[in-house]
Amino acid sequence: MAGKTDGVVKLVILGGKGSSLTSSSLYSIATGKSQLRNDSSAIDRLVAADHKNAQETSVTSFKQHFLIDSFTPLETRASLIYLLNKLLYSSSNVRSSIPIFISQTLNSKPDGFDFDDSTEIADKERGLIDKSSAYVYGICAILDHEASCLATVIDAVAALSCEACKADVAAFGSMDSGDGYVDKDAVGVAGDLKVLLNGSVLVGKLRNEVFSKIPKINGRLRETVKSVHSMTRVALNSRDEVYEGDAIPAVLALAVALQKLGKSSLCRAKMNLDVIGDESLKNGLISLFESKCVIEDVLMNAYKLVLNSSFEEDNAKFAHEVHGLLGIVWKIVAWEGITAFVALEGKESISGKGVEAVEVEGKGDKVGKKGEKKKKKKNVLGKGTSVIVQLIKDRLQGKGGDSSDSLQVLEIWVADLLMYFDPKGPEFDDMVQKVKEIVESNESRRLPKLPKGTRDFAKEQMAIRERAFSIIAEVFKRHGATALDTPAFELRETLMGKYGEDSKLVYDLADQGGELCSLRYDLTVPFARYVAMNGITSFKRYQIAKVYRRDNPSKGRYREFYQCDFDIAGQYEEMGPDFEIVKILTELLDELNIGEYKVKLNHRKLLDGMLEICGVPPEKFRTICSSIDKLDKQSFSQVQKEMVEEKGLSVEAAERIDTFVKESGQPKELLSKLKQEGSEFLGNTSTKRAMDELEILFEALEKSKCIDKVVFDLSLARGLDYYTGVIFEAVFKGKTQVGSIAAGGRYDNLIGMFGTKQVPAVGVSLGIERVFTIMEDQNQSTRPTETQVLLSILGDKSKLPLAAELAGELWNSKLKAEYTVSTRFSKHMDRAKESKIPLMVLVGEKELERGIVKIKNLETTVEKEVSRSNFVEEVKLELAKISSASLQM
Repeated sequence: MAGKTDGVVKLVILGGKGSSLTSSSLYSIATGKSQLRNDSSAIDRLVAADHKNAQETSVTSFKQHFLIDSFTPLETRASLIYLLNKLLYSSSNVRSSIPIFISQTLNSKPDGFDFDDSTEIADKERGLIDKSSAYVYGICAILDHEASCLATVIDAVAALSCEACKADVAAFGSMDSGDGYVDKDAVGVAGDLKVLLNGSVLVGKLRNEVFSKIPKINGRLRETVKSVHSMTRVALNSRDEVYEGDAIPAVLALAVALQKLGKSSLCRAKMNLDVIGDESLKNGLISLFESKCVIEDVLMNAYKLVLNSSFEEDNAKFAHEVHGLLGIVWKIVAWEGITAFVALEGKESISGKGVEAVEVEGKGDKVGKKGEKKKKKKNVLGKGTSVIVQLIKDRLQGKGGDSSDSLQVLEIWVADLLMYFDPKGPEFDDMVQKVKEIVESNESRRLPKLPKGTRDFAKEQMAIRERAFSIIAEVFKRHGATALDTPAFELRETLMGKYGEDSKLVYDLADQGGELCSLRYDLTVPFARYVAMNGITSFKRYQIAKVYRRDNPSKGRYREFYQCDFDIAGQYEEMGPDFEIVKILTELLDELNIGEYKVKLNHRKLLDGMLEICGVPPEKFRTICSSIDKLDKQSFSQVQKEMVEEKGLSVEAAERIDTFVKESGQPKELLSKLKQEGSEFLGNTSTKRAMDELEILFEALEKSKCIDKVVFDLSLARGLDYYTGVIFEAVFKGKTQVGSIAAGGRYDNLIGMFGTKQVPAVGVSLGIERVFTIMEDQNQSTRPTETQVLLSILGDKSKLPLAAELAGELWNSKLKAEYTVSTRFSKHMDRAKESKIPLMVLVGEKELERGIVKIKNLETTVEKEVSRSNFVEEVKLELAKISSASLQM
């Protein structure tokens, strides 16, 4: 326990059985906010052994041995508390008088200490004190507590600066990409900033790295604070000897984070000064800032002292220098908070008014005595920052005295706020707690967040998706496919054993009715199950639906995503379905207009024969294929290491595989090379059959004019267990790195796993999410709606019946129309421009009186008046003209 409640100083008891010491409670004692008491059982244990320890004859003054004059009173008190805690657990190796003396010394003078020169320690006690590393870990406890508080306060202060400078904070909303590879601490800071700034109308204009990098810089502080805390917590409570050097890596990392944070905060403080509107107030605060705030040279010199201190020789001195650096950064952060507050409040606050409530006029405001409209208040700060501003204002209430000199009031305020931001101050803990409550409150915490590996799609993105789905479905239908839909989850036994090593990525569901189910991993296995279950022997089908994988998300790789599948099941001419599937894939990618791509193609029987030639045992074919399949992401040396060390393949076999998987090129040329006289592939039944099939396939692809998009690649393995013949994978060749965008192959045995009859099949699956990523990166855009006409009724809400009548006529004629009712013409125009609506029908009071409406072409800005009775026909004519002009472009 630590702190004061209603003027009562709390106690912290040390040495009790099962008790633990925290950095916060140690800091509370060290700053005089709490008193300590030694656990009576611990003292009794030491008293029982006093006679043994009293035999020591060589003694030293405790003060002379322990006290380091160059350290601050706070550092010395913290070190004494740490030492006391260690001595109480020393297993009777110290006289009871020593811990009693230390506790009395600490309690007698809360803001310092008075050493009694007469207190002496024996050799054994001196050795115990030396081994305790008291100064190192006492200062580490201070660093832990003060830096933890700083990590909380700096986010709130930075949020105030964002509003003071009207910073663009859009970057805070894009920190978590959902791909699983994110800076978690930076994302956490960004989330807290969004909570603090939620609802603010001041942010969003100034773009500057000093604001966009806040999550990264503050996140580094959070990361290092966690490391210091973890190390210190162990040292405070360990019964074993702790080593000084163990603290150094975490403390050094903290120093680096503090230096970067100090520079960033100082830069924002200066920017806050620049935006203060009142010149007199601005000049006065600049004068105070220049005389009292730390300049960058002081910060850098403190950082150099840390780097130059020889922590290998004197770890305590090193920790002391880091604490000095932390104190400087705290002062900078306090000044950032002060400058941000003054920039936001300015002269209004000094004169008793507040920026968190600005006055605005609105329709329907009540009228005062003199006919003036009463003004209502509108909050312009964020929900969190407005509370912080009010917290500061409440503290400053009445602290300007009766002075009418605003600069004198400002000087008083600055002095008071510097005390408020001092971690040793009496009200500091309450301030930190209130900031934490703002960030963690249920009312605003947390802003809703997506699960990793999932996405929301706004209207613009949905327009791209719907256009893409339309193109894909059109290609599928062109080839005679019919649509199929299957459940999002299957029996677990249906999915297991079909995906090789990827089976671990299947999402299992909780048992809700005596059946073990899993979310579908792909659309192929459910299709095979459907065909077998219904006794189908011939089927061309397409399916566009979501699938689920418990994968590590990355760019273009999600846990929930759409697949677009086309499959042909049944007996057909040799390689006919295989050719058509590859052709369909090239049509899809061409018509989606994503740019350059290549379709890598191989044959599973060719791959199996190659492994047999290389000396791979048949039982290892599938697992080695899974390793080879990683060659698009890893070097062969990495894959070879996996095959040899993890999967037990011989080095010789792995090296032979290397000679084959390097082969890649134009399909017919490479196939001709593999079929040359003397080729090992000609002597293997599996590879010979595969090459015969590939020869037919390549001839068909050439005749259909798509073979230029295909690369014959012997490294393509496709790790899924169910493939039996041709396998292929489409790879995007543009700037966007998304991996494969489509894949497929022949699977002749999969359907037979679910029924009594084998039905051969071949299919392709388009990874549409990756295609969308490419399209979005290429800034492919389309209208978010298909609205053709905006019906604009210029009037108030009483005109809704008129809008309903006219809009109804448009809708009944199958026209895509929207309506707005407003007295403000700009509102109508904004609506039309936002949705890129080509045509507007305008109806106001004058038009109603004359029995007409105005039709406005928003592209050409040409208007014409038409009769109210036949305006729908006129709208159709205008739309036809627009459509014709579009086709001619």
